[in-house]
Amino acid sequence: MPETAQEILTMIDEQGIELIDLKFVDLLGIWQHCTFHKSLIDADSFVNSGGVAFDGSSIKGWKSIQNSDMAMVPDPTTAWMDPFMVEPTLSMVCTIVDPRTGQLYERDPRSIAQKAIDYLISTGIGDKVYCGPEPEFFIFDSIEYGQSGHESYFFIDSDEGNWNSGKEGSLGYKIGKKRGYFPVAPSDMLQDIRTEMLLTMARCGVPIEKHHHEVAGGGQCELGIRFSDLVHAADYVMTYKYVVKNVARKYGKTATFMPKPIHDDNGTGMHSHMSIWKDGQPLFAGDKYAGLSQTALWFIGGLIKHAKSLLAFTNPTVNSYKRLVPGFEAPVNLAYSAGNRSASIRIPLSGTNPKAKRLEFRCPDASSNPYLTFASMLCAGLDGIKNQIDPGEPLDVDIYEMSPEELAKVPKAPANLGEALANLESDHEFLTAGGVFPEDFIYNWVKMKMDDEVRPLSKLPHPYEFELYYDC
Repeated sequence: MPETAQEILTMIDEQGIELIDLKFVDLLGIWQHCTFHKSLIDADSFVNSGGVAFDGSSIKGWKSIQNSDMAMVPDPTTAWMDPFMVEPTLSMVCTIVDPRTGQLYERDPRSIAQKAIDYLISTGIGDKVYCGPEPEFFIFDSIEYGQSGHESYFFIDSDEGNWNSGKEGSLGYKIGKKRGYFPVAPSDMLQDIRTEMLLTMARCGVPIEKHHHEVAGGGQCELGIRFSDLVHAADYVMTYKYVVKNVARKYGKTATFMPKPIHDDNGTGMHSHMSIWKDGQPLFAGDKYAGLSQTALWFIGGLIKHAKSLLAFTNPTVNSYKRLVPGFEAPVNLAYSAGNRSASIRIPLSGTNPKAKRLEFRCPDASSNPYLTFASMLCAGLDGIKNQIDPGEPLDVDIYEMSPEELAKVPKAPANLGEALANLESDHEFLTAGGVFPEDFIYNWVKMKMDDEVRPLSKLPHPYEFELYYDC
């Protein structure tokens, strides 16, 4: 695909493309879009002083009605032909700018991700951040929504027989609880749909690796994608979700990235790998614990110190905290380890290649906005490096053999979203450093989430019903 504005314009002209679909992400991590005729796209569309105008007042948490004019600026490196539209349509991801100033809009998540990189460079610590996200999801035959007071909930129906779907013979191949990783067909009934999802993502420019059934028994899946620089890694997560949901719809099924849709089985996370480089060299490889450098350990120290507020972005829904409970490979312990998957930070076994040395933050889930997730992770880690925060001793023991007194010394992830938001209110200077997250953005985020999601929860009438406040 083309990578410059001029190459895009040449492609539109030579291939006779009539329609250009411009996508941008809102605060909650949901793609919004508008489709333009080619006559509205020119060289000025690709620069901050120009862009393509739209009304920002209807985007939740953005502009007020009296100050609503905004502009989206397409990134030519994100171009691909949309596989789900009948008429040939070129898709591009946009950054949002204020047309009055030509500056990046301070509440645009993609702009915040770019500012996080700019801040890294300004510190002199590094000049590149690589992220490797691992979004998981469920595929269901149907999801029936209902209302109970002010709460939303749903019933699920899985083709793999876990929820008495009534399909003849399905229970004979039922995947048991926590046993979905990863038997062959006919227990795994989702091979073909995952293959189509993976190959479709590749045609949309996402660097692909693999696909497989995940641990939970009721249709949990993962598509493996390669690491990339921070902003493009977040772009790929958005494309990933777009492709997964649209291919599922083609098959008459529903895909959800909800963190914990099934009671008493593993939840869905988005384990996020990260490393910092400078002048083409990795900074996280060294001779310390698990082959890490001192810089990497300080980065981990920053993640652990700020994790309780960080989770307000990386785990932003009420349902996120249904996943963060002991016993389901959930990262509830705010500690680091080379092998303990109950620790929130894992050091993957990456061999002797220093370029592969990285850390894996296991708390995030795919209901989060990936731009805010990766940017906030980087800010926390940079605070750790700047202030040389000691991460403490690694958690290299079996937590099930620890005494209550020993376990009590290990800090835990917040128990609910309200707790995470309270921590964000009191601990966010690491985010506002370098102007990455404006103070106004933090205030707006806390208010928006408190107003929309943190409510008293009445007892729901069915164990497989969970609150759902926006599209996952």
